[in-house]
Amino acid sequence: MDEIKIKEVFELRKQGRKEEAYEAARRIYASDRGPYASTAMFWTAVDVLTKRANENRTDEAQKIYLALERLLPTVKDEKGWMLAAMNRCKNLLNKAESRVGLLKNGPQHLKMGAWGEELAATYLREKGYVILERDWHSVHRDIDIIAQQDNCIVFVEVKARHKRDYGEPQQAVNYKKRKNLRLAINHYIHYRKLDKPWRFDVITIVGEMGNEMPEINHIENFCLT
Repeated sequence: MDEIKIKEVFELRKQGRKEEAYEAARRIYASDRGPYASTAMFWTAVDVLTKRANENRTDEAQKIYLALERLLPTVKDEKGWMLAAMNRCKNLLNKAESRVGLLKNGPQHLKMGAWGEELAATYLREKGYVILERDWHSVHRDIDIIAQQDNCIVFVEVKARHKRDYGEPQQAVNYKKRKNLRLAINHYIHYRKLDKPWRFDVITIVGEMGNEMPEINHIENFCLT
């Protein structure tokens, strides 16, 4: 076992370089099935599964999940953290599969919403944001996208419309919606024990589904009051 290399894997993970950490862990695990290498393999695989699920790359995410199922019995999990992570991964896969299903076979208004969220997530990734969560639910309230930009957590509401017949899309983020979002954001902050700065953004998308050039408007620091 090469402890220095394993420490480097966790340092890469801490820096947010999760793909690199995953590939490094795979190389170590190919020749070292000890407890430290197995733990590194597990957590980096969870990171990459989360990324793949948020990108709707469900086939790849499912393969990683099956590998995690085989790996879990071989690692020590006295506090149950790994089992909890597996449950989160399963929920992520279910959400990703649901999004893919909506895009293919859902009612038109739900297809439009799913299409808009995919465009918004792609837009954020291209701008250097890291997608942390998709479709995060708090009771009957939800947050479309939770991302990170540098040290700031960004909560994103997405509004997609075919056209502006009924006004600007952001007008749909009305008082009732903002109240529900405040409650959901507060829940997430306490649930994750966050101590980082955060803000709330709205991304609006206007255009027809399948149009390669929809109009995307990113409104940062949208007022929640």
